[in-house]
Amino acid sequence: MPAASKSPPAEKPVAAPAPGTGLSAVQRALRKLGLLRDIDFALYLPMRYEDETRIVRLADVRDGEMAQIEAVVTESEVVFRPRRQLIVTVDDGSDTCQLRFFNFYPSQHKQLAVGARVRVRGEVRGGFIGRQMMHPAVKAAGTQLPEALTPVYSTIAGLAQPVLRREVRSGLARAVLDETLPAGAAPPGAWDLRSALSFLHYPAPDVSMATLEDHSHPAWQRLKADELLAQQLSQLQARRARAAQQAPVLGAAPAGASLHSELLAALPFALTGAQQRVGDEITRDLARALPMHRLLQGDVGSGKTVVAALAAARCIDAGHQCALMAPTEILAAQHFGKLVGWLDPLLAERGLRVAWLTGSQKKKERDQMSAAVESGEAALVIGTHAVISEKVHFRRLALAIIDEQHRFGVAQRLALRGKAVGRNGDPEAGLGRPGAGLEPHLLMMSATPIPRTLAMSYYADLDVSTLDELPPGRTPIVTKLVAEHRRDEVIDRIQAQLQQGRQVYWVCPLIEESEAVDLRNATETRDELADALGEQVGVGLLHSRMPTAEKQAVMESFTANRLQVLVSTTVIEVGVDVPNASLMVIEHAERFGLSQLHQLRGRVGRGAAASACVLLYAPNEGGRVGETARARLKAMAETADGFEIARRDLEIRGPGEFLGARQSGAPLLRFADLSTDLVLLDWARELAPRMLDRHPGLAARHVDRWLGSKAEYLKA
Repeated sequence: MPAASKSPPAEKPVAAPAPGTGLSAVQRALRKLGLLRDIDFALYLPMRYEDETRIVRLADVRDGEMAQIEAVVTESEVVFRPRRQLIVTVDDGSDTCQLRFFNFYPSQHKQLAVGARVRVRGEVRGGFIGRQMMHPAVKAAGTQLPEALTPVYSTIAGLAQPVLRREVRSGLARAVLDETLPAGAAPPGAWDLRSALSFLHYPAPDVSMATLEDHSHPAWQRLKADELLAQQLSQLQARRARAAQQAPVLGAAPAGASLHSELLAALPFALTGAQQRVGDEITRDLARALPMHRLLQGDVGSGKTVVAALAAARCIDAGHQCALMAPTEILAAQHFGKLVGWLDPLLAERGLRVAWLTGSQKKKERDQMSAAVESGEAALVIGTHAVISEKVHFRRLALAIIDEQHRFGVAQRLALRGKAVGRNGDPEAGLGRPGAGLEPHLLMMSATPIPRTLAMSYYADLDVSTLDELPPGRTPIVTKLVAEHRRDEVIDRIQAQLQQGRQVYWVCPLIEESEAVDLRNATETRDELADALGEQVGVGLLHSRMPTAEKQAVMESFTANRLQVLVSTTVIEVGVDVPNASLMVIEHAERFGLSQLHQLRGRVGRGAAASACVLLYAPNEGGRVGETARARLKAMAETADGFEIARRDLEIRGPGEFLGARQSGAPLLRFADLSTDLVLLDWARELAPRMLDRHPGLAARHVDRWLGSKAEYLKA
């Protein structure tokens, strides 16, 4: 293994303030960067490096290159045109260069007095007045050159690089970096941890910069391997912790006809093979005394709601309650409409009902629904965040279903689980003493398929079921990219669809005019389409700022075909199901995310009629769109496969944005890249269970070192 570069001598950290005076400004800044423990400093790696290890001749430097020279100041003056600036000319014997400073202190002017010999580092630029450096770094000449590249760290206002470097250097020197990998378990070719960290903070000047920038250097490989192992260990710990808990057994129904079998017989369609397979997986989970923790993923229109309804029926058959929580009222209302139609007649025969809970309900209705939930009369409760209100008390909740789970935060998911069966000490339930309680079974649903690498890492603690088959009768959706100047052609296409008795969505990114962003807005577009299509065509408007009752009325009118065109914001992204709608127009499609575009496209193609999605984009003056937007539009035009869309979306956005990590609480990978580090991920997945079984102490220290408090999020 190559020797790591020697780090500069350790320096003492900034002195702690006197007792009672609180934190110093530097300490507060360090805390904002998350630098609390010595290991935090050690793992705070540079974002780039500067080479201050050598001095070059100015004549040998090409324009645009970074260079460090030693030269004598020949001219130095402060000028005031066009604004106050310090202009200095230096000569290193091979060429001259002008230094310009727009923000400077009197001490800098003194340091750069005529005749002074200085060391200057910056980007050399060419120009009609000669070679220049703008705001270069300046030091006194003759000081010893460093042996390693100089690290440059990400920082915040008030925390200068020299101070941050000093603190990181001290933290690295103090950090306990003993080995936490079992003997012989290190990845092939990887360095030991201290050598790897020392090298990455202070690389040798002859290192290949490419291997540092693309994280392919062996020192980087060690850090990425350790990080992936910590993630796998924390996920496995969470899974095993849940396995030690108990959940109500939701097995076969009592003697007589079961709600599950009656619902299955009443459905107006046959289940797909994928729905039957996934249903069997969920049934096996519910029949165990271990809490189910399953992610149900499936493309738009794959039939997740039916699977959820059948799971709810299993729960109700066992004498318990089920809750289904959705992130928006429109999505919750769609679920409610479907499930009431399927289940209410069957539940009524049993003296039970489906309850609806939402924040927009009037107090009287909400109180009535809450009372039905608390009494147990409401066997299935559907709603938004109102379901987890402190005022809502379940009698015997045993199954929690969360739709579009990535839109809910950790605290919200925990709150729903906290309403589990036995938590209120219901003696009739016979499921535990007061305060003991059982964990509910948890089924999370997502219409955004999870790429394999994410399932192996961020969802390693979940069982994943996939609906990879669409119901029969669904027609493929044709996707077209259309530039804004062809807008009239799109309106002509709408008229053709209306003449066939079909309906149309038109989605806009804004509600009203915005001076900051030049985008067409929903209100303006509704008026424009109403004028173009004539009075005989009903054109509705739907957006998030409308009162709930008004939104529901608009959706009911569109569902009943009293409105033929619905102009909307992304409030219809999920949950809207109108089979007669066959055309989706997305305005300013270049402004939408790939997953969002795919979800919106999925609002059509839900009936037997041929359907299309028009991505209306606005190119810039050069007739093009940005590189990222172009990649999204290209993906949409090339495939309708949700799993391929998800794979490309992950490539474009990265796992943090893809998962909505701020909401999900999933700790981000700081160093590893799931698109390039599959070999290391496989190594971590294989080692984690063996390490947890044979070396639990090392496993606990490893997780704490790399994840710290973030590991707690995974328990949710």
